[in-house]
Amino acid sequence: MALDTTALNRQNHRLDHLDDVWLFGYGSLIYKVDFPYLERRAASIQGWARRFWQGSHDHRGTPASPGRVATLVEAPGETCLGMAYRVSPDTFEHLDHREKNGYLRFFTPMTFTDGGHAEGLVYVAGPDNAAFLGPAPLEEMAEHIARSHGPSGANAEYLLHLAKALEDLGAVDEHVSGLARRVEAIMATVA
Repeated sequence: MALDTTALNRQNHRLDHLDDVWLFGYGSLIYKVDFPYLERRAASIQGWARRFWQGSHDHRGTPASPGRVATLVEAPGETCLGMAYRVSPDTFEHLDHREKNGYLRFFTPMTFTDGGHAEGLVYVAGPDNAAFLGPAPLEEMAEHIARSHGPSGANAEYLLHLAKALEDLGAVDEHVSGLARRVEAIMATVA
């Protein structure tokens, strides 16, 4: 699959017939809301886990030196807490470009913290995309994140903002918090 998935997403999921769409955010979409929304609610999806296994060639790294950003991997029995936004379909002009680096969107059931349910659109970068980096030892991922930078800033900033946003939501995510602790330790030794 090509690095830029914009056209693929627009071809596979036409949304112009809908009045609004729920979007589920689990990474930077939790804390970097650079799009208009009609409603925002904490929500979760089942059977997925957040992992820093996706390369970022366009935001938190470069084509020559990609950063590591969050994607979801299938994880039966796990719950991924994030933020849901009800948006108008034209919002995806911006979001498809923002999430173009290997992410494909699909609908999945979401549960709001009040127990309500809705179908939500989620962007996931699977192992078949050209930017996928896959798993690595925690220390190796932390060192990679600590040294990576791109047009949107430091890769460590992305991770640390996400860790704080998840903490504010009351989400327990050992993958993210473990990486954040290790990156903070690495950064403290070079400061």
